[in-house]
Parts: sequence; C-alpha cells; structure tokens
Amino acid sequence: MAVKVLVVDDSGFFRRRVSEILSADSNIQVVGTATNGKEAIDQALALKPDVITMDYEMPMMDGITAVRHIMQRCPTPVLMFSSLTHEGARVTLDALDAGAVDFLPKNFEDISRNPEKVKQLLCEKILSISRSNRRVSHFSAPTPAAAPAPTPAPSSVGSFASSAPARPAPAPIPTRTHAPATSSPAPKRKNYKLVAIGTSTGGPVALQRVLTQLPANFPAPIVLVQHMPAAFTKAFAERLDKLCRISVKEAEDGDILRPGLALLAPGGKQMMIDGRGAVKILPGDERLNYKPCVDITFGSAAKSYGDKVLAVVLTGMGADGREGARLLKQGGSSIWAQDEASCVIYGMPMAIVKAELADAVYSLDDIGKHLVEACI
Repeated sequence: MAVKVLVVDDSGFFRRRVSEILSADSNIQVVGTATNGKEAIDQALALKPDVITMDYEMPMMDGITAVRHIMQRCPTPVLMFSSLTHEGARVTLDALDAGAVDFLPKNFEDISRNPEKVKQLLCEKILSISRSNRRVSHFSAPTPAAAPAPTPAPSSVGSFASSAPARPAPAPIPTRTHAPATSSPAPKRKNYKLVAIGTSTGGPVALQRVLTQLPANFPAPIVLVQHMPAAFTKAFAERLDKLCRISVKEAEDGDILRPGLALLAPGGKQMMIDGRGAVKILPGDERLNYKPCVDITFGSAAKSYGDKVLAVVLTGMGADGREGARLLKQGGSSIWAQDEASCVIYGMPMAIVKAELADAVYSLDDIGKHLVEACI
C-alpha cells in the first residue's frame, strides 16, 4: 500500500514540485496539499496521511505551531523543510522539539540542478519516516518548553568535585507515557576515558534528553556525532550548551577533550581523536554517505583509547556506527544501543544489536542515568 503524504507549503511552486517528485514514486501517494498551518491541521484530521511535509514560515499559522497541534490531535510523522541558515537551523530544532521527525534543506537550486538526487533523497526520507514511531499513541503531545530555572550543580559525586558554576536545569522534554521496555541490567562502573555517542534521525531530541541528565562534574569527555548539515551543528551545539549542565560546543580542529565537555562533530566534516586527547577535524570525503560519520569517529576512538571507551548508538536510519563499534568491541570497549520502543527510527541501534555488538540495550530515558552510574 502506498504511503499517503500531505504537502504543506505557502509557495505554489514548491508544493507542485514536491508533489511531482513524490507522485513519481509508485510507493508514495500525495493525498492533499495545504498553504498554511491551519489548513495543514484540518487536512491532517480529514485525510489521515502517513507523512506530512511541512514548511515553517507560512501565513496564518507557522509550521512549528501546526506541528504542535498535529502531535496533540493526530500524531503523524512530519518532515520539515528548512533554509540552510543559522536562523533556519534554530527554527528547525524548535520544530523537532515540537514533534517533527526529521528535516531536509529547502534548496531550490538543488531541485533544478540535481532533480534525480533530490528525488531519491526525498522519497527515501518519506518512506523511512512513514515507518517511524511518531504515530504511535504512546508519544505524549509535546508542550512548549518552560523557562529554565537556575539550580545548583551537585558539589561532588564520588571522588570528582565540581568547580564549575551552576548551570540552568534543563527545560522539560516531551516524554513517553508507556511503561519502559525490558532492558539490560544497570551498568558497572569503569574508568572510561571517553564517551562517544552517534545518532541520526530523531537524534537532536534524543541527545537533548540524554545530555540534560548529566551533572556538571561528569568525569569523562564526550564526543557527539549527529548526522546534520554544516549550517546546523553550531546552532545545535549552542542550544545544547544552554540546556545542559555540562558544556557543549561544536568541535574545532585542535580542541582538547576534557571532563564535563561534549564536542559535537561539525556538519559536512569528519571528526577524529588522537591518543593525546586532541580532536582533528577533516574535510568531508565525498565518497562517504555521512558527513560527519559515526564510523570514522568511533574507529579513531578505538585506535586511541583501546578498552576505555563507552560508545552509545541512538535512534537513526541506516547502519552508521556499526563498523566503528565493531572496532571498539575488538579493543575491549563497551557498546550500548537504544531500544526499539524508544527510537524514532530503529535503524542504527538495530544494526548494532543484530551484529551482536551491544553490551547493553537501554530505553532513551534510562541512558543518561546509566551513563552517570557507569562513569562516576
């Protein structure tokens, strides 16, 4: 049965072009279009599409407000279109917080210059997110984030005393209302030298949920690899830094790993780590599908840190991270995977589990607290 899609955009050209691209795929059926957020809500209720594509800047009601209403009234996977600007990144991250599953850059030049590439990417995204968990009723409706209130960071945990100033408590993130799936036992403590986390679709919200559970005095350095365009990672790192007690920044060549700091791989490039704890940022290799690539970062961590890495693979399409995790496992490091029930897309974690590389499988809401238990 074809995947039913509702196309929402105030640009007539863009609605027509997206509709034409999707309709050319026999597995996809465009069942309707809308020109603003209010129409999108009405059409979503009437047509019950499997996926909605959504612009964010529209008259009468913007895309983010529309996503919030749709998630409350008829939860449906939403693919946002975003401009490749810092402001576009900020708005897209807001849309993901509101409940959107994924996003694509809204680039008219690419549509005219590389129609086949655009068609393949768009149709693959639609078909993949149609199978996401976003429609399942156990996703509670997102609510606007409350203003964060200052809270003192723990003064000490174990032997690590924090000298960092208090950072704001994280704003609430939409949580699931279902009982957690059966997962692995709580981890044993180990002297990890590095925590490495890789993710893709659903990752921005997942990373936010995990990292906001960590105290300011978290003893292990952290590296983050999120599949994301170059224009987005700086805005995402800034967002995480404001929400978390630990510090978060977009990685730069020459950065030094240190406790309580998470470095996010810059979009469009590759991040590697050497044995001295220095970060090396390399140009994105066009032969690689992912820029940044989880396998690249995990592989360099395996070479530099042996059995002292705790790697975590979160929600995402595909299998990026599996081969890097294999190298880490061969060196004696530990690998965790997010469980299927809490993933938006159970692709990357599933690849880890199927390859029998996972030392533990945890629900998203448990990963942060287990990181604290394992490292402190």
